[in-house]
Amino acid sequence: MIPRTRFAHLPTAVEEMPRLSAALGGPRLFVKRDDQTGLAFGGNKTRKLEFLVAEALAQGADTLVSAGAMQSNHCRQTAAAAAKFGFDCILVLTGQVPDRPSANLLLDKLFGARVIPVADRADRDRVLKESFETLRSEGRKPYLVPYGGSSATGAVAYAFAMEEYLGQGVDADWIVFGTSSGGTHAGLVLGQRVFGYRGKVLGISIDETETWLKTHVSALASDASGLLGKRIEFTPDDVAATDAYCGSGYGVLTDAERDAVRLFARTEGLLLDPVYTGRAAAGLIDLVRTGYFKKDETVLFWHTGGQPALFADRYGEGW
Repeated sequence: MIPRTRFAHLPTAVEEMPRLSAALGGPRLFVKRDDQTGLAFGGNKTRKLEFLVAEALAQGADTLVSAGAMQSNHCRQTAAAAAKFGFDCILVLTGQVPDRPSANLLLDKLFGARVIPVADRADRDRVLKESFETLRSEGRKPYLVPYGGSSATGAVAYAFAMEEYLGQGVDADWIVFGTSSGGTHAGLVLGQRVFGYRGKVLGISIDETETWLKTHVSALASDASGLLGKRIEFTPDDVAATDAYCGSGYGVLTDAERDAVRLFARTEGLLLDPVYTGRAAAGLIDLVRTGYFKKDETVLFWHTGGQPALFADRYGEGW
């Protein structure tokens, strides 16, 4: 049995989106509400942290160390988990700390995390490693929470999430979601194989190339499978991904994301975030409108959370 600390609000609901489907004139649409996992406004990282925190506790760690963008949803949930289980928390975040923190960064500070800003993303891994080694040299016991929670340990969470979904009685032909660091993607691909999902799993890239995702996700799914007792070798051909919607760059809000966020809000009263679910939903909408999905198919949009980013100052205009 893989060590797990159970604190997420599970199972998350699966809801139909009839008004969105009617507005798009497309297939039957559902949403899996992993924005409601319960920890610090929820999100997909909460599932991963159930396993990552258990690993940290088993190792006797006293500090969680992680990295991301200044408005990282992953880091917000990591900081909350640290507070909940009595860890210190250090976050290496790319960007400049504003005079008035907002959204995820404000929450990081409320949870007591120490933020180390890094101006250039290219320097982030180096600073993260240095911060980790400094703690060790001081006699502390840090645990490195990987970017996006996307280690084999974190990915296992989404294999079990697939099992959870399959027990909820909605037979979708497609599962569509945003993918970046690959942990959620790898877990769903693994869960598809282990628990017998017969549909297709399609990741819409937020910032990585399709080639990188297919290679990285297949390797991560293979590694995660070993934690379930028997290693399965996945290949890039086992992974479906598209990078058609991330050309503007990470965190760059375009009309496509704005339109997607508005459409979900005004048809279903459902909030997305500007960076991840907004971009994934923009891809979903385009794929519906261009006929990629057949009208008699059922498509499940896996909502991975992130709504606090809506309140970041940088995204506050143009709605």
